[in-house]
Amino acid sequence: MRHLVAILALSLALPALAREVAGVQIPDTTTVGGRTLALNGAGLRSKFFVKVYVGALFLEQRSSDPAAIVAADAAWKVSMTFKREVEKEKILGAFKEGFENNSRADLAKVLPGLARIDAIMKDLKAGDVLEIAYLPGTGSTVTAPGGASVTIEGKTFADALLRNWLGDKPADGDLKKGMLGK
Repeated sequence: MRHLVAILALSLALPALAREVAGVQIPDTTTVGGRTLALNGAGLRSKFFVKVYVGALFLEQRSSDPAAIVAADAAWKVSMTFKREVEKEKILGAFKEGFENNSRADLAKVLPGLARIDAIMKDLKAGDVLEIAYLPGTGSTVTAPGGASVTIEGKTFADALLRNWLGDKPADGDLKKGMLGK
């Protein structure tokens, strides 16, 4: 009996393992700039009951506090695995709407970064992965399917991106909860 209790206690103390969300396997760790990031949480972005993408948030230190996550000058990564086709204009429009809803005071600073993402973005198909990674001192690197990428310098743009998922007015409250590990 003691062994069973010890095994149970040990298993509860272990970090979260990789998980599956809507058929997408999400690893428990990833690497950004040589730093190992842990899966903080993941969830499904849906719109009008249509599955759009599975979003996963990776952090240096797990947290369920969205304000603390945005405030930290630490590496992070968001992976978006698309479940359906989404036109480039809709993706960029969603980012812009998120900036307007959650980072209005910084709009003049962040919209030029969105224009730079436009240059590498393409229409996405089911199974495509769009990745956004922030590294302090470098900025936010957006990598489109096929490997094209662009880096936008500064923490202001990175914060605006994170607020799209973790801000007061996220596009999808359930995805926010999932990314926060709730």
